[in-house]
Amino acid sequence: MTSPAAPYGYPPAPQQPAAQPQFASQVPVEQTTLGHALRSEWTKIRTVRSTMWTLGVMMLLVVGIDLLVVVPISHDDDPSTPVLAAGLFGLMLGQVAVLTLGVLVITSEYGTGMIRTTFTACPQRGRVLTAKAAVFFGLSFATTTVACTITALISNAVVGGREVPSYYGNGTAGDMAGVVVRNGRTAASGSEWLGATVGVGLYVALLGLLALAVGTLLRHSAGAITSMIGVVLLPLIVALFLPSGLESTRNTLIRYSAPNALASLYHIPMIGDGDQNGVRQLVILAIITAVALAGAFAAISNRDV
Repeated sequence: MTSPAAPYGYPPAPQQPAAQPQFASQVPVEQTTLGHALRSEWTKIRTVRSTMWTLGVMMLLVVGIDLLVVVPISHDDDPSTPVLAAGLFGLMLGQVAVLTLGVLVITSEYGTGMIRTTFTACPQRGRVLTAKAAVFFGLSFATTTVACTITALISNAVVGGREVPSYYGNGTAGDMAGVVVRNGRTAASGSEWLGATVGVGLYVALLGLLALAVGTLLRHSAGAITSMIGVVLLPLIVALFLPSGLESTRNTLIRYSAPNALASLYHIPMIGDGDQNGVRQLVILAIITAVALAGAFAAISNRDV
C-alpha cells in the first residue's frame, strides 16, 4: 500500500499499519470465590502423601493402642475404671500426627516455594488461609472422631457390662466415683460417649488448627512442630517439677494441660474430684486458637512471601 502523494516541499504522510483482527477468548471468565479456594485446598490436602501418612499413623496409634490396653483391662476384676477410658492412651500419641499435619498444610508450601504460585493464583491471602483452615479442620475433626468412635465401641464391647460386686457401692463414692453402674453392671453415660468421640475429636482438631496458625507465623516445619509439642507437653512437665510451695500453680498447669484436658473428656481427670468434663479446657483452647489465627491472618496479609 503506497502512501498518498504529499504536496511539494512536505514529507510524505506516514503509512498507517493495517488493523489487526480482534479475537474473543472462548474460555469464560469467572470471578473467583472462596469456594474455588476450598476446592483447590481440598485437592492439595487429599493428593499429597503427607496427609495419608499422618492420618494413617494417627488411626493406627489410636485404634492399635486401644486394643493393647483394653485386653488386659478385660481380664481385670476391678470395675472402677471408666468403660471408655482405654481410648485415651492411643490418642495421647495420635494427636501428635494431627499437629504435624496441621503444620505441614502451610509450611510445606513455604519449603518448596509453591506458596508463590498459590498467592499468584489467589492474591487474596486471607482467603487462602481461610480455605486451608476450613479444609484441614473438617478433615482432622472427622478423622479423629471416627478413630475415637471405633475405640469407644471396642472398649464398650470388651469392658462394658462388667458385674460390680456389692462392696463397691453404687458407683457414686469411693473407688467407683464417676463410674456409671446400671443394674449392677458398668456402663458409659451419654456424656461419656459424647466426650470420648465428638469432644476429643473437636479438641484435637483445634490443636491441629493452632498448629496451622503457628506454622503460618513461623513458616518453618521443624520449628513449628517443636513449638506445638512444647505447647502440648511443657505445662505438665513444668508442673511435675514445681516445689510444693507452688501447689496452686502446679494444679493450674496440670488442670489446663492438653493431656489432662483429653483425660477430662474421658471423665478421668488427672487431678480434681472427677467432676471435670473437659468443657472448660475446650473453650480455653478455642479462644487461644482464635487469637493465634488472628495473628496468622495479620502476618500473612502484611508481610512478603
